[in-house]
Amino acid sequence: MSALTRRRLLGAALASAVTIGLAACGSDDDSSTGGGTAAAQSVSDADVEAALQAGGNLTVWAWEPTLTKVVAEFQKKYPKVKVNLANVGTSADQYTALQNAFQAGSGIPDVAQIEYYALPQFALQKNLKDLNAFGAASLKDQYNTGPWNSVNSGGGIYGLPMDSGPMALFYNKEVFDKYKVEVPKTWTEFLEAARTIHKADPKVYIANDTGDAGFVTSMIWQAGGKPYTVDGENVGINFADAGTQEFVKVWQTLISEKLLAPITSWSDQWFQGLANGSIASLATGAWMPANFVTSAASGSGKWRAAELPQYTAGGTASAENGGSSLAITEKAAASTLAYGFLKYANQGDGVKIRVDNGAFPATSATLNDPNWLNTEFDYFGGQKANEVFAKSAQGVVSGWTYLPVQVYSNSVFNDTVGKAYVSNTTLTDGLKAWQDQTLNYAKDQGFTVK
Repeated sequence: MSALTRRRLLGAALASAVTIGLAACGSDDDSSTGGGTAAAQSVSDADVEAALQAGGNLTVWAWEPTLTKVVAEFQKKYPKVKVNLANVGTSADQYTALQNAFQAGSGIPDVAQIEYYALPQFALQKNLKDLNAFGAASLKDQYNTGPWNSVNSGGGIYGLPMDSGPMALFYNKEVFDKYKVEVPKTWTEFLEAARTIHKADPKVYIANDTGDAGFVTSMIWQAGGKPYTVDGENVGINFADAGTQEFVKVWQTLISEKLLAPITSWSDQWFQGLANGSIASLATGAWMPANFVTSAASGSGKWRAAELPQYTAGGTASAENGGSSLAITEKAAASTLAYGFLKYANQGDGVKIRVDNGAFPATSATLNDPNWLNTEFDYFGGQKANEVFAKSAQGVVSGWTYLPVQVYSNSVFNDTVGKAYVSNTTLTDGLKAWQDQTLNYAKDQGFTVK
């Protein structure tokens, strides 16, 4: 299948409400090329610094909270640059807004926060700059292997890693102590703890869940599942694999026994539950602390971080959940200036600013920094939580891959797997429906599926 054919095919709907227009867009201020092959560097570091000194306007779409301080310090250092930082929605909501802007050919930001799972699809659609044109390949050794691999696609580099999301179990120690529940070391113990807590107080749940594609895939990842296969233009999905079934066994029980709070993550009600203890734990990425501080402030001092429960006693397996890059859109009005911002935020002074405010690093130097490891988190009662996160990063199970149509796939999760949370559909049936619908879409895009 030719690149042009796939590009046309990928003009199909990303989600039911969005139609994608995918004509290639040119740059206004440099000769860098997008696409799946590495481009020779055409913009030097001197060019980037000159653009920063000359100044101009940048529009950045991102939801990550610590970027507000990064932008403020960036503008102090480069006073001729004006950054318009806009939160147009979290994750999928922003991706919908991006696709609408790409289709309209206007209102496109210069820089966008894009999670690692979504980056291949946007790159395939020719909507992002290949950063090889700026010499980004020279930065490889400055990043942790996982995040760096996540921004590479088909020989191109389509973003600079902003953070990563090795998972941890955040838990409300005050609630666990009240109900005499030990921090679970296995998912079986987690299930028992869920029963104990909810029986003691029906208004309190060990966790919330109304169905989330990113969480489910991360949990399958931790269980050793490898349901996705990608080999060039060949893609496959098999949710009947052993790792997936390990997750299903635990989570179906939690759903069937109604042990999960029916509250959607990132809603106001969710943050209220985290703050007041009615949601007593959260298995998610190590980027979460900054969100606790900004949106569940009254829970400060009550929460702690622990290693993920294991499917096998004594194990150390972990997975990534979330993690984002900053990418430059193909039609950015000032892409050289935009690259200067990317380097500042994700490789320069901005890294420390973000880490100091609770973000989890993608840079290897920070991950191995004793000062960072010994940081005490006031929110977690003075705990050196980075030690937990760093250990999780070392335990991430290798061999995981996402699909080149993952954004679309995640967008139909609630129509398939999501039904298991609100009807008599089982997770097994929902996963089969998700598998079939995703493969049909991939086939329509010109991929060979199995």
